[in-house]
Amino acid sequence: MSERTATVTRETGETSIECTIAIDGDGTATVETGIGFFDHMLTSFAKHGLFDLEIDCDGDLEIDDHHTVEDVAIVLGTAIDEALGDRSGIVRYADRRVPLDEAVASAVVDVSGRPRFYFDGSFSQDAVGEFTSDMARHFGESLAMNAGVTLHLAVDGENAHHEVEALFKALARTLDDATRVDERRDGTPSTKGTL
Repeated sequence: MSERTATVTRETGETSIECTIAIDGDGTATVETGIGFFDHMLTSFAKHGLFDLEIDCDGDLEIDDHHTVEDVAIVLGTAIDEALGDRSGIVRYADRRVPLDEAVASAVVDVSGRPRFYFDGSFSQDAVGEFTSDMARHFGESLAMNAGVTLHLAVDGENAHHEVEALFKALARTLDDATRVDERRDGTPSTKGTL
């Protein structure tokens, strides 16, 4: 198996981002976005997905958190897509349900090369620190569109911190499962021969 890593940079008038991911890591993360709770979520994503992750983002936080969260998701999704290459030998499909106290989140993914996104749920509070709660939904959508995956996310709970954190953990565990190499499989997991 070749080393499944990628580094992606992106510069716009709103953000400057560099992201490196190793799919087959041990969960080590160095993250700096300027949004404390978002840093915590990305670190949790790496830890629970066993991805090695480095993200450095300088964004226009004087406006709000939207551009930073969206653009990090774009860059991270692009890096995941590049690191996976032709997706040869991967499991491809996975689903997980993850609780955090009263909250339960689920993620279902097809690492198909066909980006789609669906979301069911709402957030109990508008924000967690400087992180707008609904940006968790938008993060999932932006990541899916750029990683080339079909992603279904759902959440239910009473505390937005728990709801958002459960979502990030469910996404991490699901992507870890779906991107694992299945030693029984030879080639791309599709009857078409390509994803």
